[in-house]
Amino acid sequence: MVTQIMSRSADLPTVISRLDVDTLPNGTHQFLFRVMSNALGQDQLLPVWVFKGSSQGKKVMITAGVHGDELNGVLTAQQLARELQTQDIYGTITIVPAINLSGLLHHHRDFYSSDSDLSTINLNRHFPGNFEGNAAEQYIAKLWHNLLLPNADIAIDLHTQTSGACYPLYVFADFRMEVALNMARLMSPDVILNDPGDNGVLETTWNQHAIPSITVEVGSGKLTQPDLIERSVYGIQRILQHHECIADVALFSNPTNSTIEGDSITSIRAKTGGLTCCCVSMLDTVRQDDLLAIQYDLFGVEVYRYFAPCDGVVLSHNTDALRETGSLIVRLLH
Repeated sequence: MVTQIMSRSADLPTVISRLDVDTLPNGTHQFLFRVMSNALGQDQLLPVWVFKGSSQGKKVMITAGVHGDELNGVLTAQQLARELQTQDIYGTITIVPAINLSGLLHHHRDFYSSDSDLSTINLNRHFPGNFEGNAAEQYIAKLWHNLLLPNADIAIDLHTQTSGACYPLYVFADFRMEVALNMARLMSPDVILNDPGDNGVLETTWNQHAIPSITVEVGSGKLTQPDLIERSVYGIQRILQHHECIADVALFSNPTNSTIEGDSITSIRAKTGGLTCCCVSMLDTVRQDDLLAIQYDLFGVEVYRYFAPCDGVVLSHNTDALRETGSLIVRLLH
C-alpha cells in the first residue's frame, strides 16, 4: 500500500524578519515571519497571510494562538483566511494565525523556553516585550515591532478560555473607545465585557498605541467548536464590511444574537482540592446564595459546596472536574 501525502506547492512562502504591507503589491501573500531562533539555532517561523486590495483602506491585523491551548481562535483565523481568498479586498488584512509556536507544541497556554532559569511564561502579560529581556520578552518585542505594530489601524486578537473551563462567544472591549465597542457589537457575541485593560495584554497594548482593538474568546480551550468558529468568522467579516475592507458578508444561518453587556466579573475559586461537579450551565442567571458546584474527595465524600456570592450570569465554569486549590470553579458576569 502506498501512502499519499498532500504536499504544498514548490513555491514555499518567503521568509521575512520584518513586514511593511504598504510596500507589497496588490494581491494575496503568504510569508513565514522569522521571529527568532530556538536553543538549537533553528528559526521559529510564524505563518502570515496578507490580503491587499487595489484600493486604499484600513489596515486590519488579526492574531490568534497567543496561548497555545486555545485552538478555536487559530481555527477561526484559518477559516477566515480561506474565505478571504475569494473576496474583493479593500485596504489590507493581515492574519497571523499561530503566534505561540512552543505553546502549541506543548498543548499549553504558555511560552516554553529551553532556558533552565526561565519558567513557562504567559505571553499575554508581557506586551510590547523587551529587546534586552528573556527569551519570551524578546520574542514578543520582535513580533510587536517588526510585524504587528507597523501594519494595523485596527486589531482583533482571537482566544478561548483556557483548558479545563469554558466560555461562550465572549468579547472584551474598552467601552471608552467607540471604535472598539462598535467592533465588539458587530461580532454579535453572547457576552461583551467593558474591559479597561491590564498592562501587558495585547489588546491593551494596541489601545495604548491608539489602535482600537478587541479580544474575542471563541469558546473553550482544546475543544473544537465549529458553531462558535463559524459565528466568529461571520462577526469578523461584519467588522471588515463595516470598515469597508470587504464588500459582502456570506449569509449566516443565525446572524442575530442576544448579547449581554457587563461591567465586572466575580471569580469563584476552589477552597480545597477535589473533584468538582458544576450545578449551573453557561449563561444561566443565578441569584445570591444559589448553589454553583459541589466538590468531592477521592472517596467520593462531599467536602465543599460553592454558592453564588452575588447575583450574576454564568460566564464560565470548570469542565475538568479535577480542581486544585485556587483554580476556577465559576465566573459570574454583572
